[in-house]
Amino acid sequence: MAFKTDYKRAAGLGSAHAGARHWWLQRLTAIALLPLALAFVFIFGSSLGSSRDDVLSAFSNPWYALAAILFLAFGFFHLKIGLQVVIEDYVHGKGMSVFLQILNTLLCWAFAAAGIFAVLRISLGYGS
Repeated sequence: MAFKTDYKRAAGLGSAHAGARHWWLQRLTAIALLPLALAFVFIFGSSLGSSRDDVLSAFSNPWYALAAILFLAFGFFHLKIGLQVVIEDYVHGKGMSVFLQILNTLLCWAFAAAGIFAVLRISLGYGS
């Protein structure tokens, strides 16, 4: 017995009307994170064991800073939409679900903003 209309089955829309879009966003951010994570690991890997001044000069390179900023932005957005699915699936109380969704959004955006601010501060020369 199917509870979805033919249109909903064809369009891929679930009860929230955003299932397919959400699924695609999760996949696209994961694909974007693959090269960004490799670049981020390369940047930090080459900086490990270096002096503070060497690390600051590495992040003053605009390409390194851009890679770090994109990694943080895509990473925290990917985390937000992933945790959103977990909350929707496993938290059944309406009030707790709304509270956790708001907390999830605020914390992910706050951590992303803090990381991006730190990278910008270092790359613009205010870190020394």
